[in-house]
Amino acid sequence: MTTDATNKTPAARGWRGQLVHIAAIIGVVFLGKAALAEPFYVPSPSMEPTLLIGDAMLATKYPYGYGAASLPIHIAFPETGRVFAALPKRGDVVVFRWPGDRSQVWVKRVVGLPGDRIQMRQGVLYINRQPVSLKADGIGRTEGEDGSSEPARRYVETLPGGISHTIFKTVDRNRLDDTPEITVPKDRLFVMGDNRDNSADSRVPVSEGGVGLLPTDNLVGRVDAIVGSWDYAAKSRPVWDWFSGLRLARFFTSVH
Repeated sequence: MTTDATNKTPAARGWRGQLVHIAAIIGVVFLGKAALAEPFYVPSPSMEPTLLIGDAMLATKYPYGYGAASLPIHIAFPETGRVFAALPKRGDVVVFRWPGDRSQVWVKRVVGLPGDRIQMRQGVLYINRQPVSLKADGIGRTEGEDGSSEPARRYVETLPGGISHTIFKTVDRNRLDDTPEITVPKDRLFVMGDNRDNSADSRVPVSEGGVGLLPTDNLVGRVDAIVGSWDYAAKSRPVWDWFSGLRLARFFTSVH
């Protein structure tokens, strides 16, 4: 009597080998996305001018360790903490799973660490009761998801430690320009968008569509680079003109 193995034709064994090879490739890609880095697309203007709608950003995962949020697909695992956990630095741009729906991935800038006292006063960020440095830097333009744009005042904000980045202000007074002082608890972060008048961030509770105080377990990774960019407004042009929307100057640029 012959066994099933001896009855298999060379073609069958060949297909089986190819399937194993393809599965191995998929496994390596999945492992790389889970452990090293993963690309994400920017769909909103909340981080302008640092990140624009249509940017493809690369988030590296190892700086903050690994948890359930690090997986490239959302799986409702119970939170058990992070392996090789490390806190972000003030000024880091981070990707995280939104506490209101962990299947959604958001991006903001870390401005407050555990123990920090955070407050907004007349549009100025205070950290531990000291105002951060804020210098006018001319006028820019913020773009909406519908392709529209409006002027915005640019400021260079410098956080404790010397990290500087550019922010936008589009109105003189916003309801989020004045907030009560909050002490960031353990295992939480205070995050904000660089487009200060168009960002539902830690100034807004989760129940109102914001981030609230972000749990560190929700961190996915740190945004280090923009690997590609396409002007969202180009979608209103003829298909053959879509390539004109490529922002080549933003390809493979670092994020600060």
